[in-house]
Amino acid sequence: MSFRIEHDLIGDKEISNDCYYGVQTARAQENFNITGVKLSSFPTFIKSLALVKKAAALANYELNLLNETKKNAICEACDEIIGGKYHDQFVVDMIQGGAGTSTNMNANEVIANIGLELMGRKKGEYKYLHPNNDVNLSQSTNDAYPTALRIALYERLGDLIEAMNIIKSSFANKATEFKDVIKMGRTQLQDAVPMTLEQEFRTYAIMIGEDIQRVDEARQLVREMNLGATAIGTGINSHPDYSKLVESKLQEVTGRPFITAKDLVEATQDTGAYVQISGVLKRVATKMSKICNDLRLLSSGPRTGFNEINLPAMQPGSSIMPGKVNPVIPEVVNQVCFQVIGSDITVTLASEGGQLQLNVFEPVIAYNLFNSVIMMCNAFKTLAYTCVDGITANKERCKELVLNSIGLVTALNPFIGYENSTSVAKEALESGGSVYNIVLERGLLAKEELDDIIRPENMIKPRNFGLSEKHKLNANQNGNGKK
Repeated sequence: MSFRIEHDLIGDKEISNDCYYGVQTARAQENFNITGVKLSSFPTFIKSLALVKKAAALANYELNLLNETKKNAICEACDEIIGGKYHDQFVVDMIQGGAGTSTNMNANEVIANIGLELMGRKKGEYKYLHPNNDVNLSQSTNDAYPTALRIALYERLGDLIEAMNIIKSSFANKATEFKDVIKMGRTQLQDAVPMTLEQEFRTYAIMIGEDIQRVDEARQLVREMNLGATAIGTGINSHPDYSKLVESKLQEVTGRPFITAKDLVEATQDTGAYVQISGVLKRVATKMSKICNDLRLLSSGPRTGFNEINLPAMQPGSSIMPGKVNPVIPEVVNQVCFQVIGSDITVTLASEGGQLQLNVFEPVIAYNLFNSVIMMCNAFKTLAYTCVDGITANKERCKELVLNSIGLVTALNPFIGYENSTSVAKEALESGGSVYNIVLERGLLAKEELDDIIRPENMIKPRNFGLSEKHKLNANQNGNGKK
């Protein structure tokens, strides 16, 4: 293996000629052995870094700050990275000190050395194309890194919206399939009033649909970037026209509507967009975890639980209990949601911990936001394809629970009165009998009347009670519970 000698502020260092990164990246490898998760684990982030560097090179060329040969080499190198090459050369740990400087230099060095080879030069011959003087021209870590982070988040949040639409559609399709399944609604895990399985599943689709809107709103916040701010937002070491020009170049290379913040000093230190995004992710995770709790509960049993629905059997559930099948897909989604909720605390504290003109904790913000979005995308697709799409309803079981439920008496209350309803409910609880049979035995309603009242379509939506029906209520209010 051959080596080259590279030099930085600290001194000389041997770098393998197989490596496209340079001395500052090598030092970061030694300094930040923290998570074991490298930049290469997040290809969207790497591509975003290359997009930033390409936009900067194009702007610097138009401003006569970079010659055509260097501009072409940088842009070609960036295009190769955007196309998926050289990602293994992004070796710095995602969590690092220095506000992302090591990530920025990893990108600068890799792009410079790819560019040098494209120019017919050797890696490390930086007098022809320099990581700092050329690739990082008119930039600082403090504007390049957060801009790349925002580009990557914009793309990843788009992926999340796609995954959420998939699981939303799965629930909506099941709702249509279950439109004729009457079941018992519950509050505080106690029988409440009848509903349909369609209403239950359509609610999940609506809940997810509302959160898709919230994610899209949060996504729009990262369209605003601080490229051109350089160190603290004053634009030091950049051309007066650079900020506006690089904005148009970034829009050109990304095809996305990114805009420059009105005040770059404010934008360089403000991480409020990340807090907002993290909060929305927590909201989505909280609601999705609740839905998974419901799926596990509704499928519980099968003999001693609710057993109203069947989840697809994915694997044997026990090493000791034959025949046991567990709700493993909702369980894994629950755990993803727990992780996302916990990550929100990290993002919040990292944002709060920023001081003065820069927040140095963006690396841990990036790490947690990327992980949360990626896990949620995978989890929601898994939930849709391997669980919700295969759910079946136990229609007769659902109906049986309705007819035997004390909650059925609520539907009868407008017809037999509150006092009679209470008396029927009490007898049903004490005797174990059904509300249906007790009402018939007492003669409170004729069978035809009772059957009409408890028809599914008459119990699951508002009903206009005419005088002919209300007279029963008036006649029974002063009675002793028997007609």
